[in-house]
Amino acid sequence: MMPVPSITRREALATLAGAAFAAGPLLHAAAAPNSQTAMPSATASLPPGRLRHSVCRWCYPEIPLAALATAARDLGLESIELLDPDEWPVVRQAGLTCAMANGTTNIGNGFNRLENHGKYVPSMIERIKACADAGLPNVICFSGNRAGLPDEQGLENCTTGLKQIAGAAEKAGVTVCMELLNSRVDHRDYQCDHTVWGAELVRRVGSERFKLLYDIYHMQIMEGDVIRTIQDHHACIAHFHTGGVPGRHEIDETQELNYPAIMRAIKATGFNGFVAQEFLPTRDPLTSLREAVRLCSV
Repeated sequence: MMPVPSITRREALATLAGAAFAAGPLLHAAAAPNSQTAMPSATASLPPGRLRHSVCRWCYPEIPLAALATAARDLGLESIELLDPDEWPVVRQAGLTCAMANGTTNIGNGFNRLENHGKYVPSMIERIKACADAGLPNVICFSGNRAGLPDEQGLENCTTGLKQIAGAAEKAGVTVCMELLNSRVDHRDYQCDHTVWGAELVRRVGSERFKLLYDIYHMQIMEGDVIRTIQDHHACIAHFHTGGVPGRHEIDETQELNYPAIMRAIKATGFNGFVAQEFLPTRDPLTSLREAVRLCSV
């Protein structure tokens, strides 16, 4: 992907504009949102290995959230995620949940700096409580960038901060998930960039309500060996994201990962949480999303 500049979740891709325009017929064909007022439960008892489907909203900037929610529901998804609290009612109206809510940290600034704790501990506790009130299962957080901070010190600082919010998460029944991101292509200098570092953080925090968001795209770039890593560390993982490597586009035969095999490996661990599509479509976006969900339904 280098030397092309990396693209963040908050940046709309110009290339998506045409794809979104092409999605018009699919959007108009979608049924109108229902009048459901309660957020669907995302923590209902499920048989082991029952993968649930979600999609990351930021990948579809040209599609209005309400239209995306209706289309996602009709494609068999249960969730649209990485949403702020004011967006949660929109997906609720379509009968969906938000499987991974936005937290209050950001990729560059997170729990690895003690000076951040005064801001992020209370704001994350507030967000955890809001998620519980809305019936949402997970909320995302980030380590922050190293900026010269040794990895061991980053672990210590993250542990100190996360232990201060773990009790609130346990009481609320909401899982705080730190995302594993690559620091080679997209998020240079990000500290939580290897699974073993994240798994050690989970061990140190020592709460069932703190886990990892394992991003398959990012970890393929950083360390590869995706299936074995998932098998070895599945107890630390509460959520998955997808994306084609290289380029973070469709997860089909145009890229190097075998997603059906990865999904079978995830299923074999007994995982019953959500797998969220987080690729940037280069073709008709909803057709690509439908194909991705099919590939991941094993």
